[in-house]
Amino acid sequence: MKTKFRINNFNYFFGKEKVLKQINFEIEANQILGIIGPAGSGKTTFLRALNRMNDLEYDGTIEGTILLDEKDIYNPDYDVVELRKKVGMVFAMPVPLPLSIYENVVYGPRLSGVSGKNRLDELVEKSLTDSYLWDEVKDRLHTSGMRLSGGQQQRLCLARVLAMEPEVILLDEPCSGLDPISTAKIEDALTVLKKNYTIILVTNNTKQAARVADNTAFFLMGELIEIDATGKLFTAPLKKETNDYITGRFG
Repeated sequence: MKTKFRINNFNYFFGKEKVLKQINFEIEANQILGIIGPAGSGKTTFLRALNRMNDLEYDGTIEGTILLDEKDIYNPDYDVVELRKKVGMVFAMPVPLPLSIYENVVYGPRLSGVSGKNRLDELVEKSLTDSYLWDEVKDRLHTSGMRLSGGQQQRLCLARVLAMEPEVILLDEPCSGLDPISTAKIEDALTVLKKNYTIILVTNNTKQAARVADNTAFFLMGELIEIDATGKLFTAPLKKETNDYITGRFG
């Protein structure tokens, strides 16, 4: 397996508080990595570190390195705009733009200089198909994205990320407010998408990680406690803390 991310002795500080502590592991390309752990364990902070969204936080500092394709994304010469094109992010709350479904999807490509109608049409169909939304909206692409259901809006946000043709997709609890049917559609989409993308999924739902993740990492109080193949971590964890969490003793 090719290594997509290599995290070396990574620490993140919010002011004087150490939020992430000596994180060391590798993320394989074209796999789904599930990240689980209780609230406040550093899952989202770590996810945001992978495309430098934490740069937007006041008083945040880092130590260590995160290598994407063996290049340090925190090197001062690394182009952050290009990083965020390459590493897209879907947030917990779907936030469609107050535009049509079509314009939601092409918003990023337009900003990046894509202007040909045929190319934009192609991106819209492919992105909506890959996010399992095309069949539901293909006859109303010019209606507002705000009129979609919550689950459809989340898949629209996924399509908006896919339209930028990234290499990595970060998802921060993308199904937290969705019904089981919408959740299943997103999970089905992710399982197919990993053929072409590296996917990192933060979830508070351990069953979801067990269903879709190839590997799972357990975070607790800013530390990476354990990472392993999902089947092994959920059936024979090496650490007591991991076992206590996945069996519901805390969290």
